[in-house]
Amino acid sequence: MFERFSKDARAAVVDAQQVAHETGSRTVDGRHLLAALASGDGAAAQALRTVGVDPSALADSLRAELRAGGLDAGALASLGVDLDAVRARADAVFGEGALERGTGRGRRGHIPFTPDAKKTLELALRETVRLGSPAIEGGHLLLGVLRATGSPAEAALRAALAGAGTDGPALRVALEEQQRRAS
Repeated sequence: MFERFSKDARAAVVDAQQVAHETGSRTVDGRHLLAALASGDGAAAQALRTVGVDPSALADSLRAELRAGGLDAGALASLGVDLDAVRARADAVFGEGALERGTGRGRRGHIPFTPDAKKTLELALRETVRLGSPAIEGGHLLLGVLRATGSPAEAALRAALAGAGTDGPALRVALEEQQRRAS
């Protein structure tokens, strides 16, 4: 399937790996892919802007969530623990990325994709076929995230859309309009 990816979509998949490395993740899930799409300058980021979502803020939020490694910073804060302060102190005492090294999260090389990330890619292919596109583009990947019901990436995207006062159908319209203009 990867041979059907456009340059933009290939870059997003490669960038998702980079996001996983940066955040010390053991796997690449849909949130890594969404962060990569939002960080880029392709159709996905453009469509997010069109519907009022700040792609940079979304990418930053996702990276922070991924860095927390499943730790709920809000829950820890309610106990008087500042996760960012703990991380900063560990970095100061033991060196940059100490918490990630301590958990084995700072690995190098290829990081495997989770089933939800693979499902997102499959849904992107379905969107490509549905729209009659010759290649899988970054916008199709974002549509795949939108269709990945129940995934952490879909939840993050819907929250960002709601925060901007919009929703999934508006994003779909923006992406499909871009597709029509590009054809």
